[in-house]
Amino acid sequence: MTAARRWALDLTPLRTSRDFRLSYVASAVTFLGSMVTYIAIPYQVATLTNAPLLVGLLGVVEFAPLLVTALVGGALADYLDRRKLVLAAEAGFTVLTAALVVNALLPHPLLWILYVVAALIATLDGLQRPALDSMVPRLVAPHEIPAASALTSMRSTIGSLIGPLLGGALIAWAGLPFAYGLDLVTFAVSLGCLVAVRAVPPPPDADRPSVRGILVGLRYAASRKELLGTYLVDINAMFFGMPLALYPFVAHRLGGPTVLGMLYTAESVGGLAASLTSGWTGRVHRHGVAIVVAAGCWGAAIAGFGLSPSLWLALACLVVAGAADQVSGMFRGMVWNQTIPDHLRGRLAGVEMLSYSSGPSLGNLRGGLVARFTGVTGSIVSGGILCVLGTLVLAFALPSFRRYDNRDGVARKQAADAARAAAATP
Repeated sequence: MTAARRWALDLTPLRTSRDFRLSYVASAVTFLGSMVTYIAIPYQVATLTNAPLLVGLLGVVEFAPLLVTALVGGALADYLDRRKLVLAAEAGFTVLTAALVVNALLPHPLLWILYVVAALIATLDGLQRPALDSMVPRLVAPHEIPAASALTSMRSTIGSLIGPLLGGALIAWAGLPFAYGLDLVTFAVSLGCLVAVRAVPPPPDADRPSVRGILVGLRYAASRKELLGTYLVDINAMFFGMPLALYPFVAHRLGGPTVLGMLYTAESVGGLAASLTSGWTGRVHRHGVAIVVAAGCWGAAIAGFGLSPSLWLALACLVVAGAADQVSGMFRGMVWNQTIPDHLRGRLAGVEMLSYSSGPSLGNLRGGLVARFTGVTGSIVSGGILCVLGTLVLAFALPSFRRYDNRDGVARKQAADAARAAAATP
């Protein structure tokens, strides 16, 4: 029983913090609905156009706004009440989802509305996510941050696992208006929970949003080599080892269309298993080493996936890859939430958002281009190997990241916060 508790997911933040519990439920419900819309929009574009290029254009339309709004959203999160910022964005998501419902009900749905709504959803996501992420350290005690990171990772994994399956079933059995309608209903739940969360005001000496303020956040991120390591290792792993764009071709080799859904969900199964057994993460202090090992395991598992001659071996490799990615994400979240000063937390959350959003988009592009010259297997295997090599290079190039110990990081943050508070006291 004691050993089981040491490995089991730590639910302490949900028990001790009312506000974390409310925000957690709000995010879990709305993320599930958003994953339904995530697959419904490209499906509708494909149905209306029958053009793969126009479906792929959605990725460009969605990613472009994030390059700006993630940094702007971070600056706003350091100046405004973070709860109010999250609420305002959630209200905007509600209006946009209602537009999708209305458009889907038209006799001839308008294609341009789908692109406009997709771009606006990405814009609001860039404005909301830094505030949402930077709320967590304010809602839980410092020693509960590892458990909160694991819970947050599990929430995203479950949504990524169930949402697409639910969305596909709704589209097939009830149609697109019902799929979008489910997402619309989830916002009623999330808004109700967020309204009940107490205010999360900015620090008294918060910096006004400005280009200079954004640059201050970027310079801070670059000056902290352990932070820089978390960003670069993740970008490296996703750029070289993200083969999502090649899944349809792997599915064709391993069994046909019925296999495709299994490939897309296998990583989430591994991520969920890692989250449910994450109790051990709170006892690990060398977070830099943990991230390096997890990223290396991700790359090795992806290479194994590319070489797999059978479906079940391929799925097993993806489960391992998903678990490794989840472990890396949990430890990266701990480094961010435990060591970044509160007055910079929003801006750094924007930088984090860019780091974990850019890697997969660029990685899918890399995978497709390399496959033209080496084939699908060559692209996946070479990407996995380069991921491992790149992780090792970054680990040795950034010794402070490799040697990072969270006990030192927490102590430095506490000293910096105390010094800033003392300087602000008249």
